[in-house]
Amino acid sequence: MNPAPFTGPNHGSAESWRVLKIMSEFVDGFETLATLPPAVSIFGSARTPPTDPVYEQARALAAEFATRGLAVITGGGPGIMEAANRGACDAGGVSVGLNIALPHEQEPNPYQTIKLDFNYFFCRKVMFVKYARAFVIFPGGFGTMDEFFEALTLIQTDKIAPFPVVCVGTEFWSGLHDWIRATLRDHYKTIGADDLDLVVLTDDIQHAADVCEQYIRAHEEELEPEPGEGTREGIKVRRTSSIPPNEPAI
Repeated sequence: MNPAPFTGPNHGSAESWRVLKIMSEFVDGFETLATLPPAVSIFGSARTPPTDPVYEQARALAAEFATRGLAVITGGGPGIMEAANRGACDAGGVSVGLNIALPHEQEPNPYQTIKLDFNYFFCRKVMFVKYARAFVIFPGGFGTMDEFFEALTLIQTDKIAPFPVVCVGTEFWSGLHDWIRATLRDHYKTIGADDLDLVVLTDDIQHAADVCEQYIRAHEEELEPEPGEGTREGIKVRRTSSIPPNEPAI
């Protein structure tokens, strides 16, 4: 006889409390952001210093969004996140920071008019998608790439309504864009022929602002907040019965 698996003391209780903590982060995010004006999520490296021209680009673009009545959402940290929050805040706009607790401690930037704190990346990521009407992505690292590809995946699979994904910095993004086209699309055919149409590459801040605003204004009446990643209604999975033929179900 196999012994029962050891789960450790109070294992079930600890996991139940974890579920409640996760729920509390969703509830806090939903209640805080429910009345947010149309928003753009801006991503990019936390390592970009204020002396970098890309920092100034992000700051200027966020200020442009604020003057057009659009809220700006970032991860609340330094680098590009700080630049975007700073631009929106200085222009008198709504500047949202979705801060994350990290082992090496992310320091929240001081330019957030709305500040939320998360322990769980997946709760935070839902807020980026649920309340944004466009993504603007500056040069960054693994986290930036994660947000970039997640947005494309959710749009490609129709789990969220399509919205603009604007990559600022053609020198940074062109190599990846070329590789996706030549390798994924043309050679291996692992994406659709028109999937790259989801991405806009530009160096022009005004162009980036126009792409986002034109889409938002054109769809303003129909754009209600999405229920979040993975919850848009779709085709239900069919469950195959494991009951052998001619045997009654018990």
